Amino acid sequence: MRRGKLSKGILSAYSFIIYFILYAPIIILVIFSFNKSKLNAVWQGFTLNWYSVLAGDGDVILALQHSLTIAVISTILSTVIGTLAAVGMYKYKFKGKTVLDGLLYVPIIIPEIVMGISLLVFFTQTKITLGLLTLVLAHVTFSVSYVVIVVRARMKNFDRSLEEAAMDLGANGIQTFTKVTLPVIMPGIVAGALMAFTLSLDDVIISFFVSGAGYETLPLRIYSMVKIGVSPEINALSTVMLAITLSIAVISELMQLKKSKKN
Repeated sequence: MRRGKLSKGILSAYSFIIYFILYAPIIILVIFSFNKSKLNAVWQGFTLNWYSVLAGDGDVILALQHSLTIAVISTILSTVIGTLAAVGMYKYKFKGKTVLDGLLYVPIIIPEIVMGISLLVFFTQTKITLGLLTLVLAHVTFSVSYVVIVVRARMKNFDRSLEEAAMDLGANGIQTFTKVTLPVIMPGIVAGALMAFTLSLDDVIISFFVSGAGYETLPLRIYSMVKIGVSPEINALSTVMLAITLSIAVISELMQLKKSKKN
């Protein structure tokens, strides 16, 4: 009995320490984004001034627009390509499937700096001008693997007899996919899309190599601002990015809960 209580206490303390290490820096960042002082080490009172400064900073707003544009386009492309690839690889057997399985993990395993340099060399050799197009292609390259992996994991619990029953009742391939398969794997698709969006919105290293001179993303803008020093304006900007990501996650979760209640 005592051992059980002791083990539970140790586990609780360990969990608290881990969560504290993970989330304390984020909480501090958000708190000091409302600090009147320009120094992060000194709290001088509450203010929304730094958010007003951000709203009036044309370069930051433009960088945010660039990041959202790239994230939305690359997420749509990654989700469509990744979902179709996951379904195809799950349903069909073909030569080279094992090799293709291994290649899916390459963008995840290799260092980002290596991938960034390789993409830069590729775009340079193919005479593709660095900018929106190269950023979207680069983000799709490293995002699509995550979508495939998440959707395939969802499909492992899929009952193939449901498709067979639908086709026996007269449904064609497209109808079977849209009416039977798609609703079942939709949570995996949404999860993969959210992951792709978050990775795109947050990327720095690969974007640094393929962005070009005239197309700056928000993470790159933050990186250039940090070189001067960490100010409350940077804290506010980081908080905005955090709010965007969390909002998308919450909306997605609410949609899934609403759908599950209907079912």
